Amino acid sequence: MHRSRTKKLTSHKADHFTESVIREMTRLAHRYQAINLAQGFPDFPAPAEIKRAAMEAIAADINQYAITWGAKSFRDALAEKVKWYLGLEIDPETEITVTCGSTEAMIAAMMAVINPGDEVIIFEPFYENYGPDAILSGATPRFVTLHPPDWTFDPDELKAAFNRRTKAIILNTPNNPTGKVFTRQELEFIADLCIRWDAIAITDEIYEHILYDGAEHVAIATLPGMRERTVTINGLSKTYSVTGWRVGYAIAPWEITSAIRKVHDFLTVGAAAPLQEAGAVAMRMPPSYYRELAAQYAERREVLWRALIETGFRPYRPRGAYYIITEIDEFGFPDDVAFAEYLVKEIGVAVVPGSSFYQHPEKGRRQVRFSFSKKVETLQEAANRLRRLNA
Repeated sequence: MHRSRTKKLTSHKADHFTESVIREMTRLAHRYQAINLAQGFPDFPAPAEIKRAAMEAIAADINQYAITWGAKSFRDALAEKVKWYLGLEIDPETEITVTCGSTEAMIAAMMAVINPGDEVIIFEPFYENYGPDAILSGATPRFVTLHPPDWTFDPDELKAAFNRRTKAIILNTPNNPTGKVFTRQELEFIADLCIRWDAIAITDEIYEHILYDGAEHVAIATLPGMRERTVTINGLSKTYSVTGWRVGYAIAPWEITSAIRKVHDFLTVGAAAPLQEAGAVAMRMPPSYYRELAAQYAERREVLWRALIETGFRPYRPRGAYYIITEIDEFGFPDDVAFAEYLVKEIGVAVVPGSSFYQHPEKGRRQVRFSFSKKVETLQEAANRLRRLNA
């Protein structure tokens, strides 16, 4: 007997966001054999030392569940690295949760601290996961705009966003998609507001080592009064060029960590055991590795920057991460989506439409984002293709 449907089969939460635009552009890049400057993953090899460590761990049969919240070897090595790089003393037994990528670390942290009706402040343009994460965790997002060319925020606007319902603010520094590196002064201003309103800072620092032009990475957890109210999100993906490994982590004081671990346990159980052993090797790479990483990305930035300028774009110069966001007015397309589709289909270069990084898409209708996490040769070929725009 056929019955008419009386219930909607999908959730209201799922209705409030779309699939990733970034990953969709990667699929289009494959379809049209375009150079993928949309999704931020390298096309060059990961360090030989950590690949070898992963293979050795698999060969040694480290192939079963690790401790749910992270293999001890990885947590210990991570605590050592955080001490020398950030100057933070963290307890690897009580203040680290290893997750399936920093993406899971972010949603696990939000689900661990958010109650329905809580508000979360998000700077825009934002990495596209943050809005859906807020919805999935039951939060009401409040957006504060970063203004080009330096992607600064209006202090009064940020002040006005905080209120008694504010549970957390999400930071991303160095920032995706803008390349902004929040200054110590800006972070101190944010920290004061967090303390005044008893709010948590959830800070995504996945690009912490990719810095240019003398920019300094400041972790907000190191500022006075913030150690006990900060969740620091990070992972192996960007620094060690292993985006497919999906090993991330959240660092937080015990009260928050205990909640994150419970959520994480029932989301994914745990990250890949052999890759955590390789992660322990990665955490002990010498300081020279990070200097060379930044220098190599600086070279790639210059190749793409010159190509965009020569082609007629109006790009904003990033001080961190490996993205360039640019205005597209000169090319006469009706909006960012039409332009991105033309680039991938006719020019052979995939980018991300700027509207996907804003709460109100119209704010990004004249922008696209390029990634330069590619070999210099790849970027040079992309530059050759982009010159077709001038024709």
